[in-house]
Amino acid sequence: MLYKTENPHGGDVYEGNIALDFSANTNPFGTPEGVKAAVSACLDRLSVYPDPYCRRLTKAIAAREGVPNEYVLCGAGAAELIYSFAFAERPGRVAELAPTFAEYTLPLAGAQMNRFFLKEENGFRLTADILDFIGETRPDAVFLCNPNNPTGAQAEPGLIAEAAKLCRGINCRLFLDECFMDLADEPISFVPKLNEYPNVIILKAFTKGFGMAGLRLGCCLSADSGLLSRLSRAAQPWNVSTAAQEAGIAALSETAFLERTRALIKKERPRMAEGLKKLGLAVFDSGVNFLLVKAAPGLDERLLKKGIKIRNCANFHGLAEGFYRIAVKLPEENDSLLEAIKEVI
Repeated sequence: MLYKTENPHGGDVYEGNIALDFSANTNPFGTPEGVKAAVSACLDRLSVYPDPYCRRLTKAIAAREGVPNEYVLCGAGAAELIYSFAFAERPGRVAELAPTFAEYTLPLAGAQMNRFFLKEENGFRLTADILDFIGETRPDAVFLCNPNNPTGAQAEPGLIAEAAKLCRGINCRLFLDECFMDLADEPISFVPKLNEYPNVIILKAFTKGFGMAGLRLGCCLSADSGLLSRLSRAAQPWNVSTAAQEAGIAALSETAFLERTRALIKKERPRMAEGLKKLGLAVFDSGVNFLLVKAAPGLDERLLKKGIKIRNCANFHGLAEGFYRIAVKLPEENDSLLEAIKEVI
């Protein structure tokens, strides 16, 4: 028996003969060579405990984001920071989108859940109706993913600001997940407004943009030092490994790598979307490195027999069997997926 809760996410390629994984939305180029070199260079220090305060990494993140050091808290991946927030704050009433990333409310057993269902006819885009929803439900915490997962849609910056202002007025935390912002066509982060909105906490990760899923590194940004202190106490000591810290510092200098990645995605995503539409799939607009599609149920199982894995989205609130999330990868890999789908349908 494998003693682990069921993993509701993509990226599990450790069983079966998976040749191509389109279920995980990481950088199509993989991990930058500079990050690999930084990990190799720290191997002789593995016998020493990692810096429990992530001093150098925190300073590097703060410099990149243009915020004071005390606005930054590092963690072992975005997921750990979500759980730390849940355990530290224990909000009694919670609001989130549907569909959205599955982990936000999993650690909040007993909380009152309120879900704002995005509409298929609107392309699952966030609309101003969310403001009325927040005002009516008056939650203690609102979780917004921008760009959203699994839809790939990015909200208008003005709408995020309105939500932050509304939440501030009702003493509500806005937990804003920007883990895919580095790979967005138009990356517009809310970080510059943190001074104005101390009720906002922004989640970022190195997983997607820098292809570091196996190292587990993320960070939270907030002007509320008391909140970050509580999150820190909710995590175990030495939670960010030496290898992850060194990799993160190296990754922050890989600006050209990110620019090259965004250029590839901006070219390949519409090409993939057009190819999928020609095969009869419904494709929803996206601004990042993945597409939400609608097809006949069982497409994932038929592709799996060919060694290709896509993300079945039936377990997302607001979606059902027949919805799939497909990552944008390198051109030759995308061509292989399109050909495989043509064969199985």
